[in-house]
Amino acid sequence: MRNIRLTLEYDGSAFCGWQVQPGQRSVQGELEMALGRLTQSETAVIAAGRTDSGVHALGQVINFHTPSVLPVETFIRGANALLPPDVRVIAGEEATEEFNARHDAISRAYRYRLTTRPRAVGRQYAWFLPLRLDLVAMQQAASALRGVHDFVSFCRSGSELEHHRCQVYSAEWHSEEDEFIFEIRANRFVHNMVRIIVGTCVEIGRGGLAPAVMTEILAARDRCAAGRTAPAHGLFLLQILYPSDIHPLPKERA
Repeated sequence: MRNIRLTLEYDGSAFCGWQVQPGQRSVQGELEMALGRLTQSETAVIAAGRTDSGVHALGQVINFHTPSVLPVETFIRGANALLPPDVRVIAGEEATEEFNARHDAISRAYRYRLTTRPRAVGRQYAWFLPLRLDLVAMQQAASALRGVHDFVSFCRSGSELEHHRCQVYSAEWHSEEDEFIFEIRANRFVHNMVRIIVGTCVEIGRGGLAPAVMTEILAARDRCAAGRTAPAHGLFLLQILYPSDIHPLPKERA
């Protein structure tokens, strides 16, 4: 049995999220349907992360086991011929039998985009906020996230997780003209973590909260202590790293 690893990008606008849900359109469902047609057998895929409804991906990684003898390049070309235009396979390789896209990942990176200018083109990929934001204050707040913390304050209420501890390797805000871009890398993320962090940083950037409050929110271990949840459409799953990978973050696509 072969183990195939694929890297995907997708526009999450018209999906219920990554995971298959009855009666709804999912990225997993579209991919498994395409691979099933290629291999002429039922094909179950494992993803590095389950993105929510409306969240996009530039570097989602999946793997699947198959008895098919098709070359990896055929899987890439064939899947892209069968997939809808809002999902693309951008890379592939033969993996070891033991490789698991979810459990073997050592870090995940997300990017969030917000814009202070109303857009006609690209409005589905950035949160529009007609506000003056203090980039320095937002970055000061984000710097408090680095290290190992309990992120229950930044987790969707009602999430049933074994624990909320995450190790954040980097958390950075930067600006480009009328855009503010947040990038964060961690070993794992809890539900809605990035979007709640962004919503909290926006409150800090507009002057509603002081940057030092981020440490207090972490210590509170209470979702009510943090800010609002930012909309899903500004969020991108950027990259998944594995022990054998040494790749730079992908650049923005126009």
